Amino acid sequence: MSIHNILVAFNGTESAVSALKYAASLARGGAHVTALLAHSTHEVVNSHAAWVPSKAREIIAQANADILSEIESRFETLRDGLALGDRLHFQRVAGRVDAVLSDCARGYDLLVVGQDHGEGVDEHVTIHPDRIALMSGRPVLIVPRGHDAEASHNHAALAWDGGRASARALSDALGLLEDKGRVTVLTVGNDATPRPVSELMDHLDRHGVNANHEAIAAVPGVARALLAWCRETDPCLLVMGAYEHSKFREDFLGGVTARVLRDTPIPVLLSH
Repeated sequence: MSIHNILVAFNGTESAVSALKYAASLARGGAHVTALLAHSTHEVVNSHAAWVPSKAREIIAQANADILSEIESRFETLRDGLALGDRLHFQRVAGRVDAVLSDCARGYDLLVVGQDHGEGVDEHVTIHPDRIALMSGRPVLIVPRGHDAEASHNHAALAWDGGRASARALSDALGLLEDKGRVTVLTVGNDATPRPVSELMDHLDRHGVNANHEAIAAVPGVARALLAWCRETDPCLLVMGAYEHSKFREDFLGGVTARVLRDTPIPVLLSH
C-alpha cells in the first residue's frame, strides 16, 4: 500500500472516533497516524477587551482550555485499543480550523475526517471536509459516524465521469483500490464520458485491480442515485471527485458533493 503517513482530524466527536479507528485500520501495515486537534482562537466576545473583567477573562480562558483538554483525554482513552504503539501521534494546533487542517494535510498521504453532522460540535473545533478538500490539495476520506472500521469486505466503488476531479480522485485512491481486490466503476446517466470507459478499465487492469463497469440511471438525481447504489450494494469505500462546478454554485443550488457527504452510509474518498 502506498499510504504510509495518515493525518486524522480529531475533535472528540463520535464521528472523529470513527475516523481515528478507520485510520488505525489502514495503518496496520506499518503506517503512522497523527491525530490533529485543530482549534480556533476566535471568540464571539473579545475577552481581551478593556471592559471585560479580569475574572471573566479567566473563566473564558479556562472554559476553552477545558474543552481542548477533554478532547485530548478522549484520544488518550483510545490509544491502547488502536494498537499502533509509537506510530500513533497527537498534536494541537491553533488557527482557523479548516485552514490548519488543509495546511497540515499537505505533509501527509491522506487526511481522514468524521462526518460530524448533527453532533453539536463546539464551533472552536468544527470541521468542513468539503472545504478542506478544495484547499488542501490532498485526498480527504470522510468516515460516517459509527462506521465499523473492521468490516471485512473488499469491494470499492469509483464514481467516474471522465472529468479532471474524478481523474484526480482515481490517482489519489489508486493505492487503496489496488488493496481492495474488487472495484466497480460507476457512471451515472446516459451522457457519454469524454473518453471511452474501456480505457479506464485497461488502466485499472494494468494496476492489478479487478474492476467492472456499471452504468446507473440518474434518477432522481446523480447524488441520490449514487447513495441508493451504495446502500443496496454496500461497498467499503466510494471514491469521487469534488466540485466540478464552483463551490458557491453547489452551496447555493445544492450539488452532488454536498449531498453525498451529508448522507453517505459508507466512507467516501474525496479529491479536487
